[in-house]
Amino acid sequence: MFQEKFSVTSASLELMNPGERGIVTACKTEDETILKKLMAMGVTPGALITLEKRFPSFVIKSGYTRLALDKEIARSIYVRIND
Repeated sequence: MFQEKFSVTSASLELMNPGERGIVTACKTEDETILKKLMAMGVTPGALITLEKRFPSFVIKSGYTRLALDKEIARSIYVRIND
């Protein structure tokens, strides 16, 4: 989708390309259910994640765990790309 790397402090996981790694900086949502799900999955600020694929769902790898996320949840996770 985006061929150039973005250089902002953080951006939504939704904008990452497969293979990119990043550090979670925030979970920006008002929905308590989504926040609880993310915390239960270990997707918290400081976690290192890799986006493996975007379709049909977002698949991220965190440590030895792979997680499938829908677009709404992916949109609420903000990361800083790790070069």
